Amino acid sequence: MKITKIILGSRRTGNVCGERNDDYCLYLFRTPVVFDLSGTEKVCTGSSAVLFTGGKQQYFRPQDGRTMKFDIVQFRPSSSDKQYAASMNIPFDEPVELGDDFVIASLIKSMKVRSGISGRRNSEFMELAMRMILICMGDMCTAEQTAQPVRDVPMYHRFKELREEIYDDPMRTWSVDELCSELDISRTYFHRIYLSAFGVTFLQDVIESRLVYAEELLSETELSVSAVAEQCGYDSDSYFMRQFKQHRGCTPTEYRRKAASEAAARLREETTEI
Repeated sequence: MKITKIILGSRRTGNVCGERNDDYCLYLFRTPVVFDLSGTEKVCTGSSAVLFTGGKQQYFRPQDGRTMKFDIVQFRPSSSDKQYAASMNIPFDEPVELGDDFVIASLIKSMKVRSGISGRRNSEFMELAMRMILICMGDMCTAEQTAQPVRDVPMYHRFKELREEIYDDPMRTWSVDELCSELDISRTYFHRIYLSAFGVTFLQDVIESRLVYAEELLSETELSVSAVAEQCGYDSDSYFMRQFKQHRGCTPTEYRRKAASEAAARLREETTEI
């Protein structure tokens, strides 16, 4: 993920038609705002955030003629960054109302400060900060858009904890039978609840957690592909490589080569800026 622009405290009083470009844009609004979503208006009366995809025309205006106050983070996500955002259940190009914008605002400010400091780990800091912002937005989005369904999903909070455990411990061998025994439910009921709660299957989350961890190991360590497969909970190297290519569109080796090339390019840019 490459951060291309950060703007703090922007103020506008009229209609805004954002420029169309290939970068994604995160907007954090501190004041009431009216969005034009393909001809349909949505009003956010408090703090809100929206993640515009690349190439998306952005239309919004202040409510009741007031001055809008907002921050902007413009960035270029990788395919894994896009999948990570999608896994947070954040609706692209639609606003998410925030009960409290303090954490997200603080993260954006930290990113702005960090962008003015030379450091080898700047890009890593920016990526982690953006992921934390996406987590916050995902939590707010869940509270806003699925408040009623969540109450209707049995054992939702326990399943949410389980999902967090899956991403925290990707190398673990997960047993549906053991989980069903622990929860005292059938396999069919387990899978039905999981899909209803998160919109993806249990297996899809297990696979995604392992591949996200594999990407981290491939880009940040010199472990062999075989060792990476083992660290991510795979018993078979060939199965790991097939699954990686199926979901990421390239082999682990190709991914590592691309990650190394991008890291070298970022380092050259940072050196040039210094």
